[in-house]
Amino acid sequence: MEFNFKEIATITMILFAVIDVVGSLPVLLDLQSKVGKIQSEKATLVSGIIMIAFMFVGQQILSLIGIDVSSFAIAGSFIIFFLALEMILGVKFYKEETAATASVVPIAFPLIAGTGTLTTLLSLRAEYHMENIIVSILINLVFVYVVLRNTYRLEKILGVGGINILRKVFGVILLAIAVKLFRTHAGL
Repeated sequence: MEFNFKEIATITMILFAVIDVVGSLPVLLDLQSKVGKIQSEKATLVSGIIMIAFMFVGQQILSLIGIDVSSFAIAGSFIIFFLALEMILGVKFYKEETAATASVVPIAFPLIAGTGTLTTLLSLRAEYHMENIIVSILINLVFVYVVLRNTYRLEKILGVGGINILRKVFGVILLAIAVKLFRTHAGL
C-alpha cells in the first residue's frame, strides 16, 4: 500500500469538482421542496457503493467489450470537458429528470455517482494508486453527507450568488482536469 498525501489531496479535489455536490444544491433544494426530507445517509452510502464497485469492476467491463483504459480516459475527458462548460457557461447539455420521490436513485445516481464521476474514477485509476483513490472517495462522501444534511443552511449561508460563483470556479478546475487527462492519454 502506498498512501501518498499529495495524491490523496489531488484526487480529493478532482472528485470534489466532478461530484459538485455544492453545485447541485439548486437541484437538491428543488427536490427537497417537492418531496420533503432527503435521505442523506442512504444517498451517501449508495453513492459510495456505486463508486467503489465501479473502481473494481469497471475495468473488467471495459476489457470485456474491448476498450482500453486510455481510450475510456480520453472519452471521459470529453465528458468532463462538457460538464465544465455546463458549469462555466450555464448551458445544459444533459437534462436531468426530477423524480417523484426523494429516493436514493435520483440523488445517489446520477447526481453524486453519475457518469462524470464514474468516468473520472477509471481515468484516475490509470494514473494513481487504488488506495489513495478509495481514501479520496471516502473523504468526498463525508463532504457529500454534510451537504445533504444541511442543504437549507448552505443555501442561506452561500446565497444564490455564492452558489453560482462556486459552480464557475469548479467548472474552470474541471476544464483544466479535462485538458490534462486528454493530453496524458492522447500522448500529446
